[in-house]
Amino acid sequence: MARMSAEERRESVIRAATAEFARGGYYGTSTEAIAKRVGVSQPYLFRLFPGKKAIFLAAAERCVEDTTRMFTEAAEGLEGEEALHAMGAAYRKVVSEQPERLMMQMQMYLAVAAAEQEGDREFGETVRAGWMRLWDAVHLPLGADVNETTSFMAYGMLINCLVAMGFPPEHRVWRGMDPVDGNEGRS
Repeated sequence: MARMSAEERRESVIRAATAEFARGGYYGTSTEAIAKRVGVSQPYLFRLFPGKKAIFLAAAERCVEDTTRMFTEAAEGLEGEEALHAMGAAYRKVVSEQPERLMMQMQMYLAVAAAEQEGDREFGETVRAGWMRLWDAVHLPLGADVNETTSFMAYGMLINCLVAMGFPPEHRVWRGMDPVDGNEGRS
């Protein structure tokens, strides 16, 4: 079996960190748990990343990149309502089938708030910059309409909350987002 390159090992760390941070958050996740999941020592982990914060921010950046790419691919060649429905359907599918991606998003927002209360603005600057790329990826296919984009993102946050709390798809709280109600596919 071939040895992994440092870049491949770095990718393994980001995937493992995403799973660990999604479950335990920034403050509840140890670098030891991440190293163990990857199968490396902590000293090796710190050769790849300068510290826990760098690992978290790399996982956060990957989360945003993956979500942005998902929206871009879903909306490719579409505009307006068609883009809105395609992006919304893709998002609901991803957060339902890959809950660690949803939980990582939620942990990113919590980490920003906690870090900024402690005076650390780097978390917020990095996560907000990523979120703005996400906003732009949605904004353009929706005709650069700020109200449509705001509505789409608001539905997305509602979906985040409903999925995170475990509401099953048939529960009445989902009815406002069903095709019969005219809102199917919103984030």
